[in-house]
Amino acid sequence: LVILELSKEKPQERHLDRQAAQFGAAVAKVEAELSAQIRYLTQVATGQPHEGSSYAARKSCQLALNRLDYARRRLAELARACELMLEQ
Repeated sequence: LVILELSKEKPQERHLDRQAAQFGAAVAKVEAELSAQIRYLTQVATGQPHEGSSYAARKSCQLALNRLDYARRRLAELARACELMLEQ
């Protein structure tokens, strides 16, 4: 709209100022929303707890299951070793 107004032979300064202010406000709103999205994505990427996400809880649970599986395998190996020793 500013460009259209400037293309006229006699542009109205008040009209230009108002449109330029509206454009500046729109840019500020977009910038604020982008900043909010970047903050949100930073929280998600670093595993920090944030509203509406279960990522940290799922990650913690998966790590606990991995540790449990490892402990089971090590106990099974220990049990086999004990059985072999008792057989001798």
